[in-house]
Formats: sequence, C-alpha cells, structure tokens
Amino acid sequence: MASSSSSIYTKTDQMSDFSYSSDENSFEYYHSLSSGDEDTRETFVDRSMASSSSSFYTTIDQMSDFSYSSDENSSEHEAKFIQKIVTKISVKLHLLNLSIDEKLVGMKERVKNLISSSEVESEDDVRMIGIWGMGGAGKTTVARAIYDNIFIFFEGISFVENVRERSKGMGLKELQRQILSAVLNDRNIDVPGVSDGKYMMKRMMLGRKVLVVLDDVDHIEQLEALAGELTWFKPGSRIIITTRDKQVLIAQGVNVDNIYNISLLSREEAICLFSRHAFSREVPNQGYEELSQQVVYYANGLPLTIKVLGSFLYGRTERAWLDTLERLKTIPLKETLKILEISYDGLEEDQKEIFLDVVCILKGKPKDQAIRMLKSCGYHADIGLEVLEQKSLINISERGYLGMHDHIEEMGKDIVRRLHHTKPNRHNRLWVKEEIEKIIHKDLGTEATRSMIMKYLGIHPAIVMKSLKKMKELRLLCVYDDDKTWEIDEGVQYLPDTLQSLYWSTYPLCWLPKTFQANNLVNLEMPRSHISQLWEGGEPKFLPSSSGNLEKLITFDLCACTNLESFDLCGASEIP
Repeated sequence: MASSSSSIYTKTDQMSDFSYSSDENSFEYYHSLSSGDEDTRETFVDRSMASSSSSFYTTIDQMSDFSYSSDENSSEHEAKFIQKIVTKISVKLHLLNLSIDEKLVGMKERVKNLISSSEVESEDDVRMIGIWGMGGAGKTTVARAIYDNIFIFFEGISFVENVRERSKGMGLKELQRQILSAVLNDRNIDVPGVSDGKYMMKRMMLGRKVLVVLDDVDHIEQLEALAGELTWFKPGSRIIITTRDKQVLIAQGVNVDNIYNISLLSREEAICLFSRHAFSREVPNQGYEELSQQVVYYANGLPLTIKVLGSFLYGRTERAWLDTLERLKTIPLKETLKILEISYDGLEEDQKEIFLDVVCILKGKPKDQAIRMLKSCGYHADIGLEVLEQKSLINISERGYLGMHDHIEEMGKDIVRRLHHTKPNRHNRLWVKEEIEKIIHKDLGTEATRSMIMKYLGIHPAIVMKSLKKMKELRLLCVYDDDKTWEIDEGVQYLPDTLQSLYWSTYPLCWLPKTFQANNLVNLEMPRSHISQLWEGGEPKFLPSSSGNLEKLITFDLCACTNLESFDLCGASEIP
C-alpha cells in the first residue's frame, strides 16, 4: 500500500462523503440521511485520542483483512478501496465510543457484540439479524441502541415499532408506506394494498443501502410484507427483527448464526440497573443493600421488572419496601404480567392447555415424562413443547428437565386463578399444598378440576380417595407420598374413571380400587409402590391374565415395585 500512497491520498480528495482531520482528534463522516431534509453531519471522537493518537493507529493496524495492489490503476478501484478503508475505520472508531444511555446497564457489551457481528462495513451481502427472547428482556432496547449507533452508515433508515399491534390496527400496507416514506424521504408515497406494497418495496429499495428495524414481529406474514426477500435490498443492507417467537425467524430464512437469544441480566448488572432507578446511582443506598438484593432476586434478571420496581420504590420508606416485597409473594407485578401474557395470547388453544399444565403440574419434570403425560391427555406434546420453547415460554435444561422464568410461572398461575381467585376448588388445576389440604379435609372437590399434583400431604389415602369422588372430570393426577402402608376399607377406595394419566409414587395399596374401570387410562406410573396386582382377585402376586379395562393403556412404569413378580398385559391392546 505504501507504493501507491500518493495515488490513494489524491483519490481521498475525490471522496466528498468522507474526511479525516489532520489533528487526528476527530473522524468526520458526512452523509445525507433519508429521514431529514438536510444533510446530517456526524462526528466521531475517539476520546482516548485526546491524550494519545495510538487508538487511531491501532485501528489501522487491525485492518489486516484489506490489501491493495499498485497494479490496480483504475481510479474507480482506488475510490472503492479507499471507501472500504474509511468505512472500516469509522466503524472501528465508533465501537470505541458507543453512545448508550447510562441507565441501560449491561447493554453496552451486548450492543457492541451485535454491531460487530453484523459487520456493518461489509457490502458483500444483505443480512437479516434476529433478536429473540422473552417479553421484557430488552429486545427493543438493544435494537434501538444498535439502530441509534449505526444508522449513519446507511443511505436509508426506518425503525418500525410494535409491528405486532400496529399490523392489526393500521394494517401492513401502512407499515409498508412508513418504511418506503422513511427510506426514500418522501412523505407523499401511497400504498394501495399489501401486494402493491411488496412490489413497490422490491422495486424502490434496491437502489439504497438501508437499515430497517422491525420490532416485535409475531407472524411470518408480517415479514413477508415488510422484508419479503433478500433480493429486495441493496447489498450492505441490514434488516433487524425482534421477536418472542424463534420460529418466525426460522420460517423467514434468517441464518441460525444470525439469531441472537437475548440474555437476562447477571446479579451484578441487575443490582446496578435497579440502583439507577431506585437511588439514581450505581449501588444501593446505605441500609437498603439487603432489601435491594431481595428485589433483584425476585426479578430474576428481567430488566422490565427491575426498572418497574426500581421506579416504584424510589424515595419510599423502608417500611413501604418491606410491604411491597411481602405483597409480591402472593400478588404478582401487574405490569410485568401484562407484557408476558402477550406470548400466551398468541398460542393455539391446545398449546395454552399444555402451557398451563407445564406451569402448574409438570415444571421440573423430565421432558420425556412430561410428553408421556401430555400425550395421554390427548395433546400433541412434541410440537406443543417445541412451540412453547420457541416462544420463550419454557426452557429445557441440558439434562432435559422442563423449566421457565419465575415470572412466566407467575403469569400462568395467575391465569388459572383469576376467574375464581378466592375459590381454589373451582380452579381447573390444583397445585398449592395448603389449598389442596383444605379441599380434601372439607370435601370441597368439584368437576372443575382437570389436573392436580399432591406432594407429601401426610393425609390418609382414604380421605384423599374420598375427596376424589367429586372430581369427576379429573384427567391428570400426580401424587408424591411417603412410603407407608395404609389400611383402607374397600368401600372408600376410589379413583375417577376419567383419569388418562396416573402417577402415584409409593402407592400405598396392593391393587387399584375395584371400582376403577380405567377405560380412559393411557399412562400409568407407580414407581416404588406396594402394588402386587392391578386389581384384587386371582393369585395375590400375579396380575389377571387379561383385562379389558386396560385397552387404552400405552405406557406404564412400575419400577421398584418389589411385590410385583409378573405383569401380564394381554388386555392392553395399545401397548406396542
């Protein structure tokens, strides 16, 4: 490059869009932006250059991926080469001095990494970038910060907020008009219909390197209308999409390497963010350290909750803080639930049922076991759980266990409770130990209950079985109990015939109730139980040679049932 330096510096004068001042303290980039009526002049200042020019030269040294040959005598080649260098340097310097709101704790590195990986300086391709995560995690915040820091490198820009809601109200053609108007700087553009808008975007966007952000997308048809294909855009363009649903990005063809799962805040970042909103400083005020830790523990890394609670508690007394924390134990934060419930509302009806069963009954169980139980109740569990995971409503650990964020769990349980908040016996799912104990002792069971999990209640099985007689629509029952042997009169032994999945560890009896027909039972799991035969009768240690009552039985687990010597399932015709 040294051999052609004079030629290059001569050509630099021809590049009116760029200039670098000789005092080495500022890098100036002139660009006509489509969003304004006048040229906008942006100046990048590497603050470290105030005392030293090393940062600029370090940036130059890092540009080893560029080479230039003196044989390239074409002025056009030289101009393009110089422009690449200038753009590369401007991006490098800009990354050293990102302008991000100080209150956006923990976001600077996330934004910087995304800007770097998006390779703004490259004009070799059009790139779609997906930012995916649960509601309130900061997807829009990150997208806005990226947009604000890189828009100057593009010839046309547009940030389309809240696509999910606005596409319902204003319609997709209005969002198409917004993008075209902003990118082309023409407020008089009219889009007659969505199909016309697609054609107009494809024809009119090709001439400009654009930056378009589509925020909160929840359906593939939105992307088909607003960013249909890569061929709509000039090479070098970047399309950033935020969504709660990973499948939308996959269906659009976004490269998996360009899909970023927004991470929640670490404990240190959460304390800093909370302190900024609650105390207007980076650490808690003296005397509020422990209370702040409790708030951050409750928020579990979710920026939305941290900011809401920080702002709410600002300037309040210690007594108010304590009362708020106590209230949160039973009454979830409404503002957080409202945002999170948007993901639930977007589910199909059967997926909503699967989600609520996971929240109330199956959280913490192995995925394979949960699938068995859900399938036994008639749900398409494999695709159902996959959809929930893609929508950031659940997560599956490396060991294969179902989990979810604490606030997602709160949201699901609130949905179950809200219709009959003070009457748990009318809930369709029961999981709270104290509520179940009250229902059982007072015999308050109802047909409303569809699923129930009981953990170590210490109540005599006879009382439990008696209460089940009123739960005539119960389909999923999970019981965890101490390993005890109980004497129960035959007259009170009972299980609802509606049961489709029955899990009862350390089942206390030697057989199932004689009145239990089990004609709907699909999944039977009784690990470590005392059972010796499914029904009383015949040889005490052998199961009947046939039983029409098990004709729907597909899966069963009787591991560690030491009394059971043989198991004949001739009547269970569905078992492979």
